This record gives sequence, structure tokens and C-alpha cells, in this order.
Amino acid sequence: MSSPAAERTPGTAADTEVLREVQNRVLWLSTAIIDHANRVRPNPTGLKVGGHQASSASMVSIMTALWFARLRAEDRVSVKPHASPVLHAINYLLDGLDEKYLTSLREFGGLQSYPSRSKDPDQVDYSTGSVGIGATAPIWGALARRYVESTTGGAGTGRQYSLVGDAELDEGAVWESILDPNVQELGEVVWIVDLNRQSLDRVVPNIGATRLQGMFDEAGWQVLTVKYGRLLQELFERPGGEALRRRIDDMPNPEYQRLLRCTPAQLRERLASAELAPLLDSLDDETLHAAIRNLGGHDLSALLDSFDAIDDRRPTVIFAYTVKGFGLASEGHPQNHSSLLTAEQLGQLAERVGTSVDDPWHKFPEGSAAARLCAETAARLHREPVVAHEVPAIPADIGRTPSGRTTTQAALGRALLDLTREAPEAAKLVVTLCPDVSSSTNLGGWVNKVGVWSPQERVDWFADDPETILHWRERPTGQHLELGIAEVNLVSALGELGTTWSRWGRPLLPIGVLYDPFVERALEPWSFGIYGGGQSILVGTPSGVTLAPEGGAHQSVTTPSVGLEQPGCITYEPAFAIDVEWTLLASLGRLGRPDGTSAYLRLSTRPVEQNLAAVPTDLAARERRRRQVVAGAYPIRTAAVARPDVTIVAMGAMVTEALAAADRLDALGKHADVVCVTSAGLLFRALQARSGQDTADTWILDSALPSERSAPMVTVLDGHPHTLAFLAGVHRVRAAHLGVTRFGQSGDLESVYRHHGIDTDSIIRAALDVAD
Repeated sequence: MSSPAAERTPGTAADTEVLREVQNRVLWLSTAIIDHANRVRPNPTGLKVGGHQASSASMVSIMTALWFARLRAEDRVSVKPHASPVLHAINYLLDGLDEKYLTSLREFGGLQSYPSRSKDPDQVDYSTGSVGIGATAPIWGALARRYVESTTGGAGTGRQYSLVGDAELDEGAVWESILDPNVQELGEVVWIVDLNRQSLDRVVPNIGATRLQGMFDEAGWQVLTVKYGRLLQELFERPGGEALRRRIDDMPNPEYQRLLRCTPAQLRERLASAELAPLLDSLDDETLHAAIRNLGGHDLSALLDSFDAIDDRRPTVIFAYTVKGFGLASEGHPQNHSSLLTAEQLGQLAERVGTSVDDPWHKFPEGSAAARLCAETAARLHREPVVAHEVPAIPADIGRTPSGRTTTQAALGRALLDLTREAPEAAKLVVTLCPDVSSSTNLGGWVNKVGVWSPQERVDWFADDPETILHWRERPTGQHLELGIAEVNLVSALGELGTTWSRWGRPLLPIGVLYDPFVERALEPWSFGIYGGGQSILVGTPSGVTLAPEGGAHQSVTTPSVGLEQPGCITYEPAFAIDVEWTLLASLGRLGRPDGTSAYLRLSTRPVEQNLAAVPTDLAARERRRRQVVAGAYPIRTAAVARPDVTIVAMGAMVTEALAAADRLDALGKHADVVCVTSAGLLFRALQARSGQDTADTWILDSALPSERSAPMVTVLDGHPHTLAFLAGVHRVRAAHLGVTRFGQSGDLESVYRHHGIDTDSIIRAALDVAD
């Protein structure tokens, strides 16, 4: 996959000098971008703007060497959050960013605080900012590229680089991703760790680089280390040099960092020893001062050598030792994380790198060696605009009417199998993911039908076992991905599979299935994937306290409202199998396009009588019901009176209790309408639109909750009651809201429902209270 170094970059001393000139300009631009945002741009509020000059500076050498000497157009890079000004500076030098944006960092409509694929005006491969999530994204990007290439084609090749801050390695998401069995074969993945050994507050005393290197090695990664630059390496060869190496290697991080703040005289005093005397006496002050900060992460030649040593047969991590704030007056200071250079210090930097505070954004002179390198790099990295293929037509209604008793969880697998028959071209784009719960979430039939995806075909050793029900056929054309038991990995991969339409113009229809109690654990990376343009469907099942035998720890309470609140996502909680089919098909139809959106389906393991859905037999009436289901709600029972005494609004499997309560209320002389809500979020948007707060259609409110039938209301769901509480505001009626607000406990369904006050008796009592 990688081309020879000689084909990609020059290697002479003169070439390195040009790279160094570009490096200095990138350092200046990234520093000046932050300075302008904080000190030059008017700030009437006086609130902190922020930015990270020191964190950017530690990445300048690495990113200069990578972009201007090794990167290719087919490669993709995730840039650590605090180095976003460096990325923008490079894009500006490559004519990929208009000069007007250099003064707009963290300004409304300007450059984002952290790299944003969806909001920045220049080329950003991965959104970062949530520490650890952006770092791992290229792993799942590599997996998504391989999946596309082996199933539909058109994704090509290319390395997936991740520029990681060393503090990000504290995040559990990092190690969850590294340890997933799928990752060991992804040789295109390259991490470069900015090992500056500082966090926000301090110099980290025991960062344990050797331990970290060992952990990557044990996970099957190639581990490369760029610790010392050429100057230090040359000094190590002199008399006393080995003693200097041992002295630096053995000293704790804070002691080394303190040396960066010393004058040459202070350095001689602190390093003084009989072993080091011959070497120190031979060095002038300038050389000694330069040597102590000559780490490999700032030595362009050493960095290029490490890039050329990458083995594309397995993932690679490069530990590049750096100095936080390298080249700035604040370099090495333990509190330099968010510090800003003074006006005097900025002027000194400008003079040192050959630019001007008065004209901060000028580029290299036309015809100069640096200008030619920028032009050549821009041409090498040029990408043609992505032309997105359209998703084949997805039917709105497959036409079956489920009968008998079944669960919405089981209906998911049934709907996917039906799709393979009714719309085979669209079904080929579906890819399902699970964290080791395929069989327990009713995906077994789908997995047997489409097979499991693997970069290479593997032997199914149980193919001839007559007692094997779930057939695990692994091949490059499979459409199911099984990850380890780590929900963060699942949704991170889901997000990247959901971006293929915009990365390579090859849309997929990704569906991730996990236990609903763990949706909140997975929400941050999935949300971040949506922010970065990933469009996917997340299915949480089983859900709620309906999972009674599993106990309180496995009963999801807040997920209905979490889904309602998630930007870029439509949440459904279907009550019946037909509702699952219709909402799933509608959700698939919104994927893989510029105006697309993700979806979250909350499903249940509770069997429900399907005839309760009363699906109309007339085709026009059936279509009307389908539209209502997809839009968020439908009346499932209308009392035979001009105006009911109470309206019972139920969501999901609780519709059974709602209908039973309506029957008993009728016997008590209280007439009840029953409305089945499929999407609280869509109803909330419709209500907001009524007052001009949203642009959503409002017809669903008139259809499901017509004003002429407004009555006191009882809402009920297997989740937190505030999810539906806003519906009382549609017609400003008295209301009672039933749901789950406490941790549950093991037990039979009737007992657990009674414990939480969502059983039929509780609905009746609440209805009588509000109707009086």
C-alpha cells in the first residue's frame, strides 16, 4: 500500500531545510491565529475565547513532516483537538482555506474550537474534541473503508493516521478499540503519539512510556519510538555522551521539564558530574541549550525515518517525544496549556521565523523553495469532489400484517429478512453490528442469511453440526459485523460506516444493535459520530423494566428522553411489529444522503397481541396509519362519544395496559381515547413548530390529538415519565404522567409494573383522578 520513500519525499539536507522553513511558518500561523482571536478581535463581552498555543506547537514538527513530505491524497488524518490551529495553518498554506478565516477562530460561523468535519470551512477528515473518541475514529474508518471495498467497491486504499495527545491514552475508549480482535489486521492504521508529558495542570510525573509501548506491542501493534533528535544522538557518541543519555533517561519527567526553563549556566550546574564533565566542557552555550530540547518529535529527519519504517501489515504506533510549547517563550512551562504569548513575545517569534506581526498572514514569496513545496504538496494531496451514489429505493410498506403474539425485538429481524426479498439492492447496503449479542437480540435469521463480514474468508468449523442454529459464515461479502463486548467500539464503528456516503460516495445503511440499558454508555461516541456526519440506526433492545427478571441494573429508565434530546436523530419506540417495520424502513430511507439523519429504535422483549394494532385493511386507510406511525403517533382507540372523559397516551409495549385500562374505564362509565406514541421527539418538534420554534410539520398533532377531542390526559411509558409530559401542553389539559423513576428489581412483569405504578390499575386510578 505504501510507496517507496524516494517516490514520495526528498531526503537531502537542503530539502530538510525547506521543510524547516515551512515548519516555522506553520508555527507562526497557528500561534497568530490564536493570538488574533484573543487579543486583536473585538470582544465586547470580555469572556475568555481560548485556544492552545503550546499544545499546537508540540504538534507542528510532526504535522509539517507528515503533510509536506509523506501524506497522500488517499490517506486520512484525525488531528488531536488542541492542534486545530495547526491544521488550519497547513490548509491555508496549501490554498485550502481562505485568509478571511484565519481571524475567525472560535468566532460564530468561523473556525471551530476543535477540528470539525461538518462545520469547519476547510478539509477536515475527522471531527475531534471529545478526548479519546477522535483518536480512535481512524480505526473504525479503516474498518469502514475495508468493508466498502470488499462489498460494493469504490473506497480505494490509504492509511488512516491518528495524531494523539499522550493524555488521551488515559481514556478507556482507546484501549477498548486497540484490543478489539478486528483491529490487529488493520495495517493501514497509524497512530502518532505527541508525547509531551504534560497535562492541563501539570507535568505528569510517571507517564510510563515503556509501559504504554508494551501494551501496544502486546496488542499486536508495531511500536516505533522517536525519542532523540540528530543533535543529541551525535552527542551521545562523544566522550561522556552515554552518561548524558543515562542521565536524561533516568530523570523524572518534571526534572527534565525544568531543564527546558534553564539558562545554559543553570543547565551546566544541574547536569554537573564527573562523567558528564568532558562532554559539557566541549559544548558552547548555544549547542547545550539546543541539545536539551532536541527531542525526536521536533527533528524532521528523525520523523521522516520513522514514517518510512511503518510496516503496513499491522497497525503502527509512533511515540514521538516532544516539548509542549516548542519554539515558544512558554515551552516546557508546567502551566502553559492555555497560556498566551505576550505582545512582546509574539514579536520576538515573528522576528525569529522571518515574518511580521503587522502582516501576519502573508505566504511565501512566489518562486521560493518553500512556495514550490507548498504548491507541490497541494497538488499531491488534491482530492476530486466526492460524487455520492444514491441509495436504491426503499419500500415504505412491505405489505404484511403481523398476527399472533410477538415482540418488537423479534420484528426487527423479520423486517430485515423481508427487505432482502422486497428490495434486494437496498438490502445489500445494510450492515448490522453487534457487541456479541446477535442471537439474544433476534438477529440470528439475518446473520444466517447474509453471513458475517471478515477481511478474508474463514472456515466455519460448525457448518456440519446439525445442532448449530446460528451459522457463523465469515467472508468478505458478509453483512454483519461482530465486535467485542465494548459498546463504545460498536457505536464508533457505526458512526464511521455511516460516513461512507460522504467519504467515498458509497452509502451504507448501518444498523447497530445493543442492549438498551447500555445506550447511555455508548451515547457520547455515537453522538460524536452524528456530529461528524455519520448517519446510522441504533437499536436498543431489550428495554425498560419490562426486562424484569434481569434486575434493576439491567432496566433502562432514561433512554426514551435521551433519544428525544439527541441532535441529528429521530427516536422511535414502536408498540407493534408493523410499527417496527414502518419506522425501520422510514429510518433507512433517511440514511446516506446530504439531508439525512440518524435514528434510534427502542425495542422490547415483551410479547404483544398484534391484533390490538387494528391495522386497517383498506389500502388508503393503511397508508394513513403508516404515515401517522412514521410521524410520531396515531389514535388506536376512539371512544364512541363526542368528547372523551380522558385521553390515555401510551408508548411502546405499555399500549397493552393502556387499552386494558380503557376497557375497564368504559365499564365504569368513563370514556377514554387511547393514543399510541411512536416518537416523542417528532411530536415535540411539531409542538415547537406551532409557536415558530421549529420547521417541522404540525399535522400529526391534529391527527393524533385533535382539539375537538381534547380531554384530561394520562401518559404512560416504560421509562421516565417526563418524556411524554409535554403532551399535556398541546391543548393545556390536566394530566398525570406515569413512568419509571426508580431503580427496579427482579420479579415477574405484573409485580414490577405495579411497583413502578405503570400497571393497568395505576392507569385507571390516574385517569379517574384527572377526569374528576
